[in-house]
Amino acid sequence: MKKINILALILIFLLIISGCSSKPQSSEKPNEENANEDVPKEVRIGYQVIPNAELLAKQLGSVEKKFPNTKITWLEFDSGRDVNTAIASENIDLGLVGSVPLATGIANNLPYQVYFIHDVIGDAESLVVREDTGIESIKDVAGKKIAVPFGSTAHFSLLTALNKAGIDPNQLSVLDMQPQDILAAWQRGDIDGAFVWHPTLGKILEDNGSVLLSAKKLAEEGVITSDTGVVQKKFADKYPSFIKEYISVLDESINLYREDPKKAAKTLAPALGLTEEQTLQQMEGLIWLDYSEQKASDYLGTNEETGQFANVLESTGQFLKDQAIIPSSPDLSTYQSAILHLK
Repeated sequence: MKKINILALILIFLLIISGCSSKPQSSEKPNEENANEDVPKEVRIGYQVIPNAELLAKQLGSVEKKFPNTKITWLEFDSGRDVNTAIASENIDLGLVGSVPLATGIANNLPYQVYFIHDVIGDAESLVVREDTGIESIKDVAGKKIAVPFGSTAHFSLLTALNKAGIDPNQLSVLDMQPQDILAAWQRGDIDGAFVWHPTLGKILEDNGSVLLSAKKLAEEGVITSDTGVVQKKFADKYPSFIKEYISVLDESINLYREDPKKAAKTLAPALGLTEEQTLQQMEGLIWLDYSEQKASDYLGTNEETGQFANVLESTGQFLKDQAIIPSSPDLSTYQSAILHLK
């Protein structure tokens, strides 16, 4: 009996211990689920090969490190027009579009909002002409073949430059080509010039190309263009914390570039297919703003203070309407509501 009692006590003790240890396990599971309510299982990011903070974050694997429990799918696009199509068909959650396709998208009621300005475009987007064409000013492009991706910031810049110079676009052949097609056409000698961005810009500059006009020059005249980050509205509504954390990753890339430009260039060079020196030069052709700077009144603004970026989009939309590229452009309030202000 004594042995039986001792054995019974041991069994009771073991049951108590196992019971106590099982309680934390059962209580931890709901907590983990609650903690991950704002973490998507997968995020599809539509990016472009532009030397900015997002491409740097991709190369560094920073997004994957920040969100280890989320599948990050990177999808490459050649232009904002293609990104708009992907947004409309719900094939991506986040994307990069220039300010012109952005204005077009808003005018066409695409279900997205701006959450970040990836860069303000300077010398990184330019009109390049062949050195042997005799083109020395914008007026000389009459009768020439100039390629540009239609609906892009470069297209907007080209049309604006022609308008300022009093040149009707019908006086030249303006050809709709994607960057990779522009490069091929340039190498074949099929075109006299192109308004395009890096890395295609850098490659044609090295092949008998000369800059006639840059986006930086146009910006100095009040024609501002930029590359922006957009997010599906329903994704932003469901995962606001993800957007905040993603922005923090982009800010980390910007800080790296500012603190160690050569290291950032070394990281980006393979993606661009350029040397580190060429990559750094291209990066310097863009203005990188961190999120705190973007919340200033000159850019996105805040809930309390409306930013000027919406005005830029409105004027861009009006220009596109005047050029019959879009049938109509909404009022300022529509562009303002397309800017996401995180709390």
